[in-house]
Amino acid sequence: MTTVVVTGASGGVGRAVARIYGERGASVALMARGEKGLTAAARDVEEAGGRALSLPLDTSDNSAVDAAADRVESELGPIDIWINCAFSSVFAPFDQITAAEFDRATAVSYLGFVNGTRAALRHMKPRGRGVIIEVGSALAYRGIPLQSAYCGAKHAIQGFSESLRCELMHEGSDIKVIMVQLPAVNTPQFSWGLSRLPRRAQPVPPIYQPEFAARAIVRAADRPRRREYWVGTSTALTLIANAIAPGLLDRYLAKTGFDSQQTDEPRPESQPANLWQPADRTDDYGAHGRFDEQAHSHDPQLWASEHHRTLLAAAGVGAAAVAGEVTRRLLR
Repeated sequence: MTTVVVTGASGGVGRAVARIYGERGASVALMARGEKGLTAAARDVEEAGGRALSLPLDTSDNSAVDAAADRVESELGPIDIWINCAFSSVFAPFDQITAAEFDRATAVSYLGFVNGTRAALRHMKPRGRGVIIEVGSALAYRGIPLQSAYCGAKHAIQGFSESLRCELMHEGSDIKVIMVQLPAVNTPQFSWGLSRLPRRAQPVPPIYQPEFAARAIVRAADRPRRREYWVGTSTALTLIANAIAPGLLDRYLAKTGFDSQQTDEPRPESQPANLWQPADRTDDYGAHGRFDEQAHSHDPQLWASEHHRTLLAAAGVGAAAVAGEVTRRLLR
């Protein structure tokens, strides 16, 4: 039986990932702060046919993550896959984020990944195998306004993963470190994140459902041959555009990035903020946010990404056929 650890498992993408592994009959260790969400996530896993172990903790606490990893090994078995997905952030211009808030967002969204990766490696290295998935974002390459803490953390995870990957390759290790760069996803973070925006925060369209992102993460763990997966057409286009014309994107986002991240509704004064305390202490938010009507469940880019060799082969066959026809006509 496969043993999987999912951080940030109480809601959003992590919750959807845990459910998929439950459907596969896996043993799933669920790490997050919100006990209501964790309890519901464990129920999801077990009702789907898997085995669940709830581990309420803060991933920024390295000692807690280490102790939890030991429990996973003793109660569920050797860890095969570790998926880092937990994060917290602040929606606000940089100069409206306090130093303590920025430190806290970085501790969860970046150092939480480092702590999880360290704990995973401590158990995987003696066995010489395992897969670590670092859930990233298009924002790991392309920063946008109003999310400086989140973008900084995702950029840091990208650099950290590249460094670690090289070290493992140098050692001849078969442990794989894969980054999965996600698009905008319909998760509860836009309802429970600390925000100083005048209107409700929203993902930058196009928006995808968490199950779409979760399927991509699970497939990446199934096929860890590639160092990185881009998920969604918007992610691919953003990363390509940023590589070609980053200055143009700076100007475009300066004009559009504020409105595109806010709905027309005023931000409720009573909106929870999960930066310091989990928002799901009393309520289970589930995997989905408020944008089901706008969110997509499929995207042809994901299929193309997974079958790029087939597409290249088909393109090669097509090119050869065209070349053959041109040659035939020239030799008439």
